[in-house]
Amino acid sequence: MMKYLSAALSLAAMMTAASAQADGLETLPENIRSVYAMVDSQIPVGKSPLADFKAKKGPPWKIGYASTYAGNTWQATALDEIVNKLAPAAKEAGLVSELVVTQADFKDAVQIQQMRQMVDNGVDAIVICCSNVTAFNPTIEYAWSKGVAVFAYSGYTTSPYTINVAANHMQGGFDMATWLADEMGGKGNVVLVSGVPGTASSDAFDAGAKKALEAYPDIKIIGEVAGKWTDQVAQTELQKFLAVNPTQVDGILTQAAQENGVLNAMLQSGRPMVPITLGGEASAACYWRKNPDWISKSFHIWPPAREMDQVWDVMLRTLSGEGPKIQSMLRPVLPYTIEEVRAAIPEDCDLNSTGWIQPTAEAWWPKDVAAQFFTNPK
Repeated sequence: MMKYLSAALSLAAMMTAASAQADGLETLPENIRSVYAMVDSQIPVGKSPLADFKAKKGPPWKIGYASTYAGNTWQATALDEIVNKLAPAAKEAGLVSELVVTQADFKDAVQIQQMRQMVDNGVDAIVICCSNVTAFNPTIEYAWSKGVAVFAYSGYTTSPYTINVAANHMQGGFDMATWLADEMGGKGNVVLVSGVPGTASSDAFDAGAKKALEAYPDIKIIGEVAGKWTDQVAQTELQKFLAVNPTQVDGILTQAAQENGVLNAMLQSGRPMVPITLGGEASAACYWRKNPDWISKSFHIWPPAREMDQVWDVMLRTLSGEGPKIQSMLRPVLPYTIEEVRAAIPEDCDLNSTGWIQPTAEAWWPKDVAAQFFTNPK
């Protein structure tokens, strides 16, 4: 709880967004409201229309997970968490009867069809991931009309009928870029490796990062590539950029689920290693463990199992009638150090690991913090 409060209060000192006066935020205590000091202007922070939501029936509930993509280590870890840990535990507790899982390979039309089919087949709630901010809104409204609640995690939609659950990605981009700029001594050339342009979390992260770099006139973004949250793609795209751009690179700002690809591109380029932002991939963290003077800090923004734990908790609370207060439930980013890496992985760690370094569930979504987002917490 103390880590959460400390991070939240530090955010408040940076910027006060106009949305801070929104009705939904006024229902939250000050220590939680401060997490929203800098947010994407599109993210809805009004009072939740699910505040009085009643599930179509009592438990056990049928749950749908409409995944955007299944081709990276992040999605694999999140899928393992919901399929092999969360759903079985909820079934044993009598809360869930069935989990239906689909994936759409980043095709919005396919995901829309899958979500509508879930509604028509009687699910009580749907979890979606990493979505486009507007593409699913009509489908979400259709689900709402049928008594089905939709929960977006690791991103958000602008639909008033969604509960969005995520870290504050804009603040995450701001914090990571500020750290990188300081690590570079306030000057030099940066390459920005985006995730999936057009998705909420990727765009919000990039916006926050660019805002942070406005305070560093001697730092220039010399190129932008899209890594699509996949190591192989990020490695290929960065290698292409480096091959045709001989300009010196002094730092690389990348989102998670692709930092190992970025690292490998630099290692294979023959260029001097530079600071790279890390978000939890154990493979890249392994390089850091073997080279402890490389960087000074990393950031948890997208820990896959923890984000899935968070949205699952919010979903069960909402289905149980606890009454979510606000449309978007955000939490601050969580820095971590080389000491935590040493505690998580051995010295003979695998540079090609597909695992993740993640905080504990309680550190990411403390029960006492979670309760403050609901009117009737149990």
